[in-house]
Amino acid sequence: MMLHRQASRALKRMLDASVAAVTLVVALPALALTAAAVRFSMGSPVLFKQVRPGLYGEPFTVCKFRTMRTGEGSDAERLTRVGRLIRSTSLDELPQLWNVLKGDMSLVGPRPLLMHYLPLYSERQATRHNVRPGITGLAQVNGRNAISWDERLELDARYVEQQSLKLDLQIIVQTIRQVVKRSGISAEGDATMPMFTGSLTETAA
Repeated sequence: MMLHRQASRALKRMLDASVAAVTLVVALPALALTAAAVRFSMGSPVLFKQVRPGLYGEPFTVCKFRTMRTGEGSDAERLTRVGRLIRSTSLDELPQLWNVLKGDMSLVGPRPLLMHYLPLYSERQATRHNVRPGITGLAQVNGRNAISWDERLELDARYVEQQSLKLDLQIIVQTIRQVVKRSGISAEGDATMPMFTGSLTETAA
């Protein structure tokens, strides 16, 4: 069982790196155009970089195209028209292919959230860090940012339990459909989701 799991992880890592490398080359025109749009509309920097927890909670720097103006105000207030378009088409996520190529992330896995969320997870929710974070995941194809934190983190834990190459392929196909539909981009009243303050389920227990 252990050898099978290690072999599956090695195969997944090889496929991640191969697909990320090819996609980066194919997506070069989209990367260049998006970078130009961000630079023209918001100035420098073009990329948003932030330290996030990766495999086993180890920190790494995630890269995305910037979609918000710098300065004061809520995320929703700082989100620009160009940034809203970039988010709705998920073009802001393309630089994370570099994170996948480096081994910080996987194509599929729980999304990397914020470092200060780490002590707020329940024991089950914390299992999301037993795998590499992904560009897309089970939660992203089941409501994305429009579902509650408890639902989202439960889907992340379920992915860790059920992970397989078949499931990854299903999630990638569903992600393409989600991008075309542009659904679940944000929770009501937020640019993405409200801050996570702890599990409601755990509190109720």
